[in-house]
Amino acid sequence: MLTVLGWLTLAVWLGLAFGHGWFWRTDQRLPPSARPAEWPSVAVVVPARDEAAVLPATLPALLAQRYPGEARVILVDDDSTDGTGDLARRLGGVPDALPLTVVTPDPLPAGWTGKLWAVARGVAEAGAVDFVLLTDADIEHGPGSLETLVAACGEHDLVSQMAVLRTETPWERLIGPAFVYFFAMLYPFRRVNNPRSRVAAAAGGCVLVRRRALERAGGVAAVRGAVIDDVALARAVSAAGGRTWLGFATNVHSVRPYPRLTDLWQMIARTAYTQLRHSPFVLAGTVVGLALVFLAPPALTFAGPSWPALAAWVLMAATFVPIARYYRQWPVLGVLLPVTALLYTLMTLDSARRHFAGRGAGWKGRNYSST
Repeated sequence: MLTVLGWLTLAVWLGLAFGHGWFWRTDQRLPPSARPAEWPSVAVVVPARDEAAVLPATLPALLAQRYPGEARVILVDDDSTDGTGDLARRLGGVPDALPLTVVTPDPLPAGWTGKLWAVARGVAEAGAVDFVLLTDADIEHGPGSLETLVAACGEHDLVSQMAVLRTETPWERLIGPAFVYFFAMLYPFRRVNNPRSRVAAAAGGCVLVRRRALERAGGVAAVRGAVIDDVALARAVSAAGGRTWLGFATNVHSVRPYPRLTDLWQMIARTAYTQLRHSPFVLAGTVVGLALVFLAPPALTFAGPSWPALAAWVLMAATFVPIARYYRQWPVLGVLLPVTALLYTLMTLDSARRHFAGRGAGWKGRNYSST
């Protein structure tokens, strides 16, 4: 039985490594594109709820973008209690900076998540622009980020970049790159970018969407109750006939710190069960799948020893090398993927526990237990 399981795990990893859209590669970067003859207008919408700690690092970088066309920044102060709106106004108004408008949404209506209600307010404020860039308050855009995004859009209706996550603490180095690895396993970037594929996804920290495509998809209201709003928006745009693109960023970074395991646990557990559509059957299948794919290879290697299981473990670690190099981490971290997968399994189970306890996907004082 151990031998059979060992060969099964090896077969699974051979299929994942060579038949699952090359999910582990990091070569999906913004495509080079010619400068447009006329630069389209862009509104940058930043939903912000209690973000005073990160705005001094991110908002000035966004306002300092040099864009050849018409561009402005709209920060939506989503009922903050830490002075986010006042701080944003003080950071704006710098000479040669992009114009900044700080607005507040109306009271949150039923059926909406707070972030998407804030995004809808920002999009309404933007008016009839050609593009809307949706970016989180903790995302720092390097010089030229906005211009490069728009130039690369081409025939696409939605272009998204997976922001580079912080990896300054041991827990961030263990969990962060693996999060991107698991996300790419769920939504292989090459398949997202293949116009013949039905896979659609986006990374919420940096999403440039064509205004007409957003309207064809039903606007922000079409995904108003989504907790995992980035993927939901990409699916809505794709379902309306739009082309989507998703890749790895080099000039867009997340500055939000997650120094402790509990911080990362909260971040992942708040949406993990939502990703499984709140289905106990999907949850059970996910746990079994994680156990077979990530936990069985090392367990069988030590219990057997099983050489096929060891080969599966080596192949698993090898597929992690591109992500490790992308994050400038030791490639040997791939050997620890079973440990990280075990943590993700426990976080997912905890996410389900919170849902059945009525706590749901909570974030910054809001709870979406019914979402």
